[in-house]
Amino acid sequence: MIVKTLPPSSRPIQEDSSNGTSRRGELDVIDVVPEENGTQSLVVRSPSLLAAQKIRTTAQPETLYDPVSIAAHYQNRPLEVVRRIFAVLGPTLSFVFGLWSDGKRGIVVKNDRRRATQLRVLLTQLGPAYIKIGQALSTRPDLVPPVFLEELTKLQDQLPPFPNEIAYQFITEELGAPPQEVYAELSAQPIAAASLGQVYKGKLKTGEEVAVKVQRADLRERITIDLYILRNLAAWVQKKVKRVKSDLVGILDELGDRIFEEMDYIHEGENAERFFELYGHMKDVYVPKIYWEYTNRRVLTMEWINGTKLTQTEEIKAQGINARYLIEVGVQCSLRQLLEHGFFHADPHPGNLLATTDGKLAYLDFGMMSEIKPLQRYGLIEAIVHVVNRDFEGLAKDYVKLDFLSPETDLTPIIPAFARVFADAQGASVAELNIKSITDELSALMYEYPFRVPPYYALIIRSLVTLEGIAIFIDPNFKVLSEAYPYVSKRLLTDPAPQLRASLQDLLFKDGRFRWNRLENLLKNARNSQDYDFNLVLNQGIEFLSSERGAFIRDKLVDESVNGLDALGKNVLHNFTYLLRERVGLTGVNKTPAATVEQQQTLEHIKRILGILRETQGFDPVKLASQIAQLLVNPGVQRLGQQIANRFTQKAVARLIRQLLAS
Repeated sequence: MIVKTLPPSSRPIQEDSSNGTSRRGELDVIDVVPEENGTQSLVVRSPSLLAAQKIRTTAQPETLYDPVSIAAHYQNRPLEVVRRIFAVLGPTLSFVFGLWSDGKRGIVVKNDRRRATQLRVLLTQLGPAYIKIGQALSTRPDLVPPVFLEELTKLQDQLPPFPNEIAYQFITEELGAPPQEVYAELSAQPIAAASLGQVYKGKLKTGEEVAVKVQRADLRERITIDLYILRNLAAWVQKKVKRVKSDLVGILDELGDRIFEEMDYIHEGENAERFFELYGHMKDVYVPKIYWEYTNRRVLTMEWINGTKLTQTEEIKAQGINARYLIEVGVQCSLRQLLEHGFFHADPHPGNLLATTDGKLAYLDFGMMSEIKPLQRYGLIEAIVHVVNRDFEGLAKDYVKLDFLSPETDLTPIIPAFARVFADAQGASVAELNIKSITDELSALMYEYPFRVPPYYALIIRSLVTLEGIAIFIDPNFKVLSEAYPYVSKRLLTDPAPQLRASLQDLLFKDGRFRWNRLENLLKNARNSQDYDFNLVLNQGIEFLSSERGAFIRDKLVDESVNGLDALGKNVLHNFTYLLRERVGLTGVNKTPAATVEQQQTLEHIKRILGILRETQGFDPVKLASQIAQLLVNPGVQRLGQQIANRFTQKAVARLIRQLLAS
């Protein structure tokens, strides 16, 4: 079968962070040979192979999921389809009959854990497509009751390995030479077997240890026929069952896209290199190298990682590695994936996160990746802000903007439902909440109301809940949101995007009043973020406040600053007149008014914020002095200063006039 293989010149270069070497495989092109069927072959010589190899370079349509082509294919093979239907129908009808029987006896099926377990076992027995469907359903609270959701998350991909002869045949077909010519060593048996393939440990002739992933035989045929049958079934259910509001056909097509991407190991290698480019620079994050000259559509060769699963806490501890710290690294990396670049690892289960021998967090298996668009990323941050503010009306509108609810949905009953979900959290900070508990509550809510969960969100929840599960296994007191809050705070303070500036305004103001305690909390949390830059916050803050977009915050901040200065002036004058009266013998009541309680609180907030800034990494009084000198000539800063001076003068004159009129 002819498949696309990227030529070395077109593959992105991936620099190895440890030694600066290139991660691109190098092949010397000898000649381009036309084939009779219209395709082309490159005759190439690899540095690690003794003989010339032929690697096909024409992309095949079947490497992409195309439901129309699949339907056309199986419409001409009715007997094959009927045989598969009967193979699936037998155990499925037995399960459905059990559900019907329970219903007749008054058993509430959606709360029956026994039936949920049976469904998980059934999907495992039916094969790879159904395992993947079960995994997808485990992140669809709009389709599946909470008890079934919890059980489906336990689905495992473990299957019996297929014979070495088939694996060796695929290596020969994909790489152009038998395994003994490609690799110096290859393990006698696979070290792991999953639904789509199995992995061997090997060694290149140049000495590098590698993991060799080989795809299962007839995988595409087995999966496409199941997707074809299920897609037709989904269309029928969607048409006949009014209770179902989600686009079942669209969900199946999304699943088909993901499975086909996973079956293309070239695509997985490209995912790994893109992941490295975006996140490989982060401290203590490690992404294995892809050996492109030994990789094709059904065979993937990547760097072997000597490491330990994060859940093997005793083994990690014995190596002197802090597993909790590595979870913190994973949380920070996930935040950048989900909220900064939008390209994220959608399957961070324990087998895909290893603690390396030198104490780094290594990511494996880049078959299941997904992306979040910028507007969706900002929408998620806005939703976090509304949860912090207990603004459930705003949160309901966020769910409309994020495409969970249609614009015509009546939000009246949903707003109090959100309030009930977060009722237990009243009085607690968001950082203390548990993602799993919130997700379970929201799952029940989404099942009850007309929610439709977008695919990107389903994968996000799967990713975060899995990561939190690993974290809690390592440390029961670990709070993912507590670790995440510094990053979210930093983004709110430094990101110039209009959506986040609006969120910052929502967070800092309530009923027109500035909430200094929120600003204190943001600054405290943000300074704990790994890449928090004090100078960036200062410069962007000044730039924003002096712009038209910052007019509302600027005006309110001027009022608060005037209140603080007024309080300071009143306190100084009050203390001075008291000392003066005491000196001349007038020790009675000091008639000079002191600052009001509100003004005094504003002054205390400002003092504490200045203290936080002094303790922030990057704060340097010498550098700050030169920055202030530069800022003083900034037109925007000058306007701010003039506003504060004018407002303070107006307030002082108004007070003087009131005192004169009163006397």
